[in-house]
Amino acid sequence: MDRVRSAFNSVIKSERYSRFTLQPEEDGERHVEVKLHDHSTDDATEVGQAGGSPSFRPAPPRQSRNTLCYMALGLLLVFVIGYMVGFISHRKPRVEAVSCNKAVQVEEQQEQEEQTLKDVPQPAEVQLDWKDITQLLTQKLKAENFVETQRGFDLPDHSAGSEDDKNLGNRLFEEFKKLEMEPWTDKHYVQLQTPDSNRPNRVVFGSEVFEPKGYLAYSATGKVQGKLVYGSYGRKEDLDVLQKKNVELKDCVLLLRAGKLSFAEKVNNAEAKGASAVLIYPDTQDYSYTNEIELYGHVHLGSGDPYTPGFPSFNHTQFPPTKSSGLPKIPAQTITAGVATTLLKKIGGPAADASFKGTIPSVSYTLGGNENVTVEVNNVLVNKELHNVFGVIKGFQDPDRYVVLGAQRDAWGKGYAKAAVGTSMLLELAKAVHEMVEKDGFRPRRSLVFASWSAGEYGSVGATEWLEGYMSSIDKSVLTYISLDGAVMGRGSFIASASPLLYSLIESTIKEVKSPIGSGTVYDMVDKSNWEAKVLRPMAMDDPAYPFLAFSGIPSISFHFITLNTEYYTYYGTNLDNMDHLGYQTNHLTGEITVIAAQFAGQMALRLVHDHLLNLDVSRYGGLITKSVSQVYRRVKQLSQSGQLNDVSPTWLNLARGSFQRAASSITNDIYNSDLNDKEACRILNDRIMSVERSLISPYVSPIDTPFRHLLLGRGSHTLASVTETTDMEQLHTRLALATWNLQLCADAMVGNIWDLDNQI
Repeated sequence: MDRVRSAFNSVIKSERYSRFTLQPEEDGERHVEVKLHDHSTDDATEVGQAGGSPSFRPAPPRQSRNTLCYMALGLLLVFVIGYMVGFISHRKPRVEAVSCNKAVQVEEQQEQEEQTLKDVPQPAEVQLDWKDITQLLTQKLKAENFVETQRGFDLPDHSAGSEDDKNLGNRLFEEFKKLEMEPWTDKHYVQLQTPDSNRPNRVVFGSEVFEPKGYLAYSATGKVQGKLVYGSYGRKEDLDVLQKKNVELKDCVLLLRAGKLSFAEKVNNAEAKGASAVLIYPDTQDYSYTNEIELYGHVHLGSGDPYTPGFPSFNHTQFPPTKSSGLPKIPAQTITAGVATTLLKKIGGPAADASFKGTIPSVSYTLGGNENVTVEVNNVLVNKELHNVFGVIKGFQDPDRYVVLGAQRDAWGKGYAKAAVGTSMLLELAKAVHEMVEKDGFRPRRSLVFASWSAGEYGSVGATEWLEGYMSSIDKSVLTYISLDGAVMGRGSFIASASPLLYSLIESTIKEVKSPIGSGTVYDMVDKSNWEAKVLRPMAMDDPAYPFLAFSGIPSISFHFITLNTEYYTYYGTNLDNMDHLGYQTNHLTGEITVIAAQFAGQMALRLVHDHLLNLDVSRYGGLITKSVSQVYRRVKQLSQSGQLNDVSPTWLNLARGSFQRAASSITNDIYNSDLNDKEACRILNDRIMSVERSLISPYVSPIDTPFRHLLLGRGSHTLASVTETTDMEQLHTRLALATWNLQLCADAMVGNIWDLDNQI
């Protein structure tokens, strides 16, 4: 119709303003004439005639009548066309009627099908509560399955990057594939240190030459000589005792006992005192095996590939050559208890204190300082390709949030307790949870990731490289890391190292999991009046969960069933870590205790992926923060009273502590006042809870120089502990300021909304 109207208007206009004509006049001039055919009258006015001005002239009468006829015919034509267009546009097409009929028929057919489906009995949707889930998990974890799986992973040698290591990784990949866990691999190209087959490491003492087969990876290489000094475990307090007794440590070779500290910490302490080399042996007081057993380990004061610190070793050629600050600058070597006996008998020097003495027969344990010893380390670097293997069981509501369960599969020698048991737990837990989802109606809200790491013996290399490679996304998505390494070391006792956020979950879990001895629970194995003192241990730097906690800010846990009245498994890092020796430690109940360990890890993981709200208790950090702040107060007060420190107050640090406490309380209150069936509300609360550990990672230090950046549990100048240790007053001032603001940033992150921030600094 718009087109018709437009056409009609154009016709009217063309008839009214028919044409412009130039007509000659008698005086020879020309005038523009516009003829108005529909409104021509005798009183038409001449606009002008002189100077070529246009004038309106009436058209001749004959032309006017013709024009009117044409106009009438045009109007009639327009009317007919308009009528036809209107008729066509308003008439209902036959196609529409057919479509409506078809739609009605389809709708009736759908109603009939729906009614038929209603008449057929439908299976009821399975609703599993927490008791159902734990019972299902218990039913699916069987001792005989673990024993069979452990035998499959029990190889004579599966060192990192070897063919056996890769074959085990491929086997796990195929198993995850069968379980439809969408497996993937993560490849890294790293440098590992091994002994030189052509030039063995040597220890020369007088006329005796020893060539130990054990070694310490990442030791400095070279040949040094110095006075032999016995330094017990090599702790800072042990070396302080030597200095108080006027035993010269500079350029000496320190002979240290294995235990209490990691190899790396022993060497670092010795290097700080000026020692030129370190020898480490297993004393019979701590290790009951024969005198000829070799020790293996590493001395990198850190984790991951020390030649790509802070960034992933996807391809060495892409990054400039650099070294970790945790690599020692002095040689370090392990020796057997038999070699140590020879050295200790001839070392001489003043008598050692009772706390220094071990139990090697016919050894008086003197401090030495008189006899020279030569240490020669010829280790070489080799390039290795590592494969981390992953599988995932995806969550049904928040698949982008996940719990990671991990275990290393490599080992020096058999590594039965260190690698085979943990890997078997990883695989059997994956099978159990998969079956619960596929057959029993379990619907985890969040995802479970199962990870098999390589090069764990060299300092969690595979795991750390993965963390470095995906640092920007992992810390925001991983709820918790649960390490399965060394979960079974004996029977009769239980210990754990974890983030304080997990303390409450640990307590509730050990109250539910059956004890491997007796008829009670794991909680009944410990002192109920003070379970934390009996169970919880500080997480050591060589703990496989430590990089997740102190490097990436992920709440983490490692746990161990151990022999009563012991702290560790003495066969770790030796060729005696095999099925028989672990069976001896567990009273031949390795399979049964592995089941209990798997139930503990499985229940913790399932609780975190099942509940609406994350089972992480933000209030549990309060005690640790208060203790650390109190230590800083005492240190500052001491220095101020002695006149060493002026115009420095820890008041701001205390204000930041208060902000943290109030933020933790606000989360608790918001949980209490929220509808926990509201998915969006729970996700917001969970994000606030997850921000705690992540925000305790200091933004003021580089991961290259200071990888373990956790304010409270890390190592370095950024920690609250370092404020109490430094003797440089200017450094103390700076460290206090940065630590204070780090704590305040954590409190701000916990609050969530920027308009609710509680900053009193």
